[in-house]
Amino acid sequence: MRLQHLHLLLSIAETGSLRASADALNVTQPALTKALKQLEQELGTALVVRTPAGVRLAPAGEILAARAATVVREIERAREEVSWHATHGQATVSVGVSPAAALMLAPKAVARFQVRWPKVRVRLMDTLYPTALAQLRSGELDMALGPLPAARPGRDIQARALLDSPQVLAVYAGHPLARSRRLDELRGARWVITGPRKGPGDPAALGTSSWKIDPAQICMECNSFSTLLAVLPQMDAVALMPQRVFEAHGARAGLVALPMRDPLPMTTIHAFFRADGPLSLPAQRLLDAIEAQAQRMRGAGLPGRDGCRGAGPPV
Repeated sequence: MRLQHLHLLLSIAETGSLRASADALNVTQPALTKALKQLEQELGTALVVRTPAGVRLAPAGEILAARAATVVREIERAREEVSWHATHGQATVSVGVSPAAALMLAPKAVARFQVRWPKVRVRLMDTLYPTALAQLRSGELDMALGPLPAARPGRDIQARALLDSPQVLAVYAGHPLARSRRLDELRGARWVITGPRKGPGDPAALGTSSWKIDPAQICMECNSFSTLLAVLPQMDAVALMPQRVFEAHGARAGLVALPMRDPLPMTTIHAFFRADGPLSLPAQRLLDAIEAQAQRMRGAGLPGRDGCRGAGPPV
């Protein structure tokens, strides 16, 4: 079986005509018919069905064509990547990552990418929206990973959903509200917001429309989870944070997750990139690796999705 046989089969599937396929592949129709017959003899089965209207793939041909499309696509991708390496050499891809994206997607995706693209330097930057979108527009970032802003990013930015990120409510160990199971029990609590108002770290997003927080209950605003992890253990306050951030750092910081029975919001991590031009080839391949990692995690199920390990809440 040769690569030209795969192109032949894909062309027949697309055109439904031996003559049109011969023209598309720049070969004579007798040569194409001979190649098709050789392939059928090699596989021991008919690959096409001839009809008065033309030809169509037989079941065996459909099976082979599905595999052929992947093979041809991968060969074209390999040629593209080799050509890029030969002419460009070094490159840098800059990615803004939210805390949850940094923990959930970046490590394995970047590791796999660098095995295939060892000459490309990946620059990861801690970002929260709307800062990440401004950095995308200015060209400082090639892409960003994080939650979708409440105000849509605009037509100049493309957003692609990747993975759901559960959240938890955290307090210091020994907090009077540490055993709270219902949002109603938190009505008088003091709160810390992480990120912008109306973002995933804003407690206003919790509960239903009947569950309100007095602005006076917001005692602090943080722009980073590193700051939150440093100050929350010393504060009589509650904070909303990604479950993976809590799992990785919460216990060491002296925090516990409230065992909530009420459902907590699920944030979806997106990939953001500019819509006014294509990504560079290395940036596109890194995005491919990130999407593949998200798909693996969706297929396997998120560890801790039914609650943090140990003290986590059901969500």
